[in-house]
Amino acid sequence: MRIITLVENTYGDSRCGTEHGLCVYIQTRRHTLLMDTGQTDLLLRNAAALQVDLSAVDTVILSHGHYDHTGGVMPLVSVCPNADVYMRRAASEPHFNGERYIGVDTRILSLPRLHLLDDDLRLDDELFLFGGVTGTHALPAGNRTLTAERGGVRVPDDFSHEQNLVLTQDGKRWLLSGCAHSGILNILDRYLALFGSAPDYVVSGFHMMKRDSAYSADEEAEILKTAAELSRLPTVFFTGHCTGTAAFDLMRKVMGTQLVALHSGSVIV
Repeated sequence: MRIITLVENTYGDSRCGTEHGLCVYIQTRRHTLLMDTGQTDLLLRNAAALQVDLSAVDTVILSHGHYDHTGGVMPLVSVCPNADVYMRRAASEPHFNGERYIGVDTRILSLPRLHLLDDDLRLDDELFLFGGVTGTHALPAGNRTLTAERGGVRVPDDFSHEQNLVLTQDGKRWLLSGCAHSGILNILDRYLALFGSAPDYVVSGFHMMKRDSAYSADEEAEILKTAAELSRLPTVFFTGHCTGTAAFDLMRKVMGTQLVALHSGSVIV
């Protein structure tokens, strides 16, 4: 198996560009797939720099309906037109951060190999998709400004458009999410209910980034609490993008080498 971060906010390989987005390239025995596509055609340019052949991609998983995870779809399908694209049906709704549109490029909705999902889906013995995450753990504070439009009315985003990928290979399970808007601890609770034991590895943003000010005492406490909960699991966590470097540094003090930073061009395995 081969997993490479094609797009992330920060540099891991000097040949690669960066942007606020996430795209993870995965090769398994059965599949060549992408989890998310970043926000532009940067995935194509970074793949070329790393000599990664995207024409072989057969499956694209979109974690949720935001531009920084789906904006690279249209450039991508120009090189792999037969790839199957999977996203939740609710991801096709308009999504906003305040007054700014952050939803998908609506051209995606006309793709002939787009699959809109309402429920969990097992693709084969390697790939399983699940959504429907609820739970009692706190949601990321950054969710508060995010809305969806339903029937012409703006409503708080409930992240029913979010889905997660479980990849099984060589007796190990990988859990991949995009931003974990539903809360990484809530996602892990749903995973545990489905599979009965913790994943070996998690690749996900944690949506803790705060751009305009320092964390409040309560926000910092919640980040440290999340890190303490994650550290109790026998799992290695790869995180970046919307986690933010400040939150990563706080969590790393608790989790040590159990927490690994993602960067554009970095090889996960």
